[in-house]
Amino acid sequence: MAEFVHFVYKVAIIIRSRKKRLRVLKLLVLICAIVYVIYIYSTYLKRICIEKKREFLEFQVIKTFHYNNVIYQSPIAHLHQPKPKTFNRYTRKPVRLFVIMSMQRSGSGWFESLLNSHMNISSNGEIFGQKKRRQNLTSIINTLDRVYNMDLITSSSKNDCSAAIGFKWMLNQGLMEHPKEILDYFSKRGVSVIFFLRRNIMRRLVSILANSFDKDARVLNGIHVSHVHSHGEALLLSRFKPTINVTSLKSDLGKIESTVMKALEYFNCTRHIIVYYEDLIKNPYKLTQVEDFLKLPRMKLSSRQVKIHKGPLSGHINNWKDVNNTLFGTTYERYLKSDY
Repeated sequence: MAEFVHFVYKVAIIIRSRKKRLRVLKLLVLICAIVYVIYIYSTYLKRICIEKKREFLEFQVIKTFHYNNVIYQSPIAHLHQPKPKTFNRYTRKPVRLFVIMSMQRSGSGWFESLLNSHMNISSNGEIFGQKKRRQNLTSIINTLDRVYNMDLITSSSKNDCSAAIGFKWMLNQGLMEHPKEILDYFSKRGVSVIFFLRRNIMRRLVSILANSFDKDARVLNGIHVSHVHSHGEALLLSRFKPTINVTSLKSDLGKIESTVMKALEYFNCTRHIIVYYEDLIKNPYKLTQVEDFLKLPRMKLSSRQVKIHKGPLSGHINNWKDVNNTLFGTTYERYLKSDY
């Protein structure tokens, strides 16, 4: 009988010990779940904060802003009377000054070609693509003066009929190195800023890699082109599927987002408008907002450029499964889903 009681006692101890371990295990699981939920929620809030900030900036014109004790005011699009030194401008028509801020392979070439189809717009392309024009602040200011005084002649120049003069400035072409000085120049000259951005930067990355490949491959009869004007050429170029470096992918996407947000913060106090490539693709009416922003009469705008990468993103990436697994469940997962 004593042995039976001892056996029952040992069984009770084992059961209590197992129950204790089970409670501890459940507690650990609960703690891990709470930590995971907090992490996901904080990441989601951070992403929502960024998106709200973008929405707040989109299509807003900031009238006053204090920056380094200087008040910048831009309630209207200023009018100018250029006096070029290189030719006689017979018309007395005043002009407005603008700049398109963007990043390579964001659709900015297509956007600029649309603007240049307007008889009163003269956008002079990527003028700071030449390093000598941006080697220091002095060369940048001199180049800006030449553009806005109509002394920098390009293939897009409309010297006599233009009512709005501008150019395209990539964020990696000296713009971010001298934000305060350039901001001061824009304010004094009354330059309006058009931010032309891409919501899906994964598609931009694919375009960059494809364009880089074609610089060496020269698929189109031994000629490299950044933009095409026929569906046949677009189809030929789209056959190349780049392999994405998934090791640095999240870091690369984060750096691109950070650069864009810095640009928006640096030049938020200018008279500006934000236009997204995807929005313009889906709703051409966005162009009329740009015309209104530049205070120009509305016209039907067109471009000969043809989109190269169409359809789901999965059809344009060689290692799609690796990319999908890398971004799935992260803040960058949304870049996998767009289809246009």
